[in-house]
Amino acid sequence: MAHLFARVLACCLAWMLVVPASPALAITAPELRGQRSMQDLQQDMHGRKLQQQEFLKADLVGYDFSEADLRGAVFNGSNLQQANLQGADLEDAVAYASRFEQADLTGTVLRNAMLMQSRFKGAQIDGADFTDAVLDLPEQKALCARATGTNPRTGVSTRDSLGCR
Repeated sequence: MAHLFARVLACCLAWMLVVPASPALAITAPELRGQRSMQDLQQDMHGRKLQQQEFLKADLVGYDFSEADLRGAVFNGSNLQQANLQGADLEDAVAYASRFEQADLTGTVLRNAMLMQSRFKGAQIDGADFTDAVLDLPEQKALCARATGTNPRTGVSTRDSLGCR
């Protein structure tokens, strides 16, 4: 039995010498990841490529994200009041509990976006495409009450993308 144990131990030790150790993977807290992505954040982000960036609990009041590529970006708990998102691409974005009040979403693509508990009071949504976006029902109804236009990129009407009746 001791002989078998010694052979297993020898095999394990040989394996450790042959196979290089993998580097440890660190997991960063969401708040720190969000701060890192905001280090080069400026008031004018027009046309920037910001795919999958994280803006967690960010104060982005009045920021210009027009024509920016924000596919897959995360804005959880962020304040985007009066922000210019005109023509921006927010496909697959996540904006849980974010504030878009008075924001300009004209011609914005919000396909497949997760927008639960986000608020859009007074936001300009002419030509915005909300196809398959997840919104709270009261917010969706409020958006339908003022939905107009067709998205210039996708060709989808704002009313149709919101499932308005």
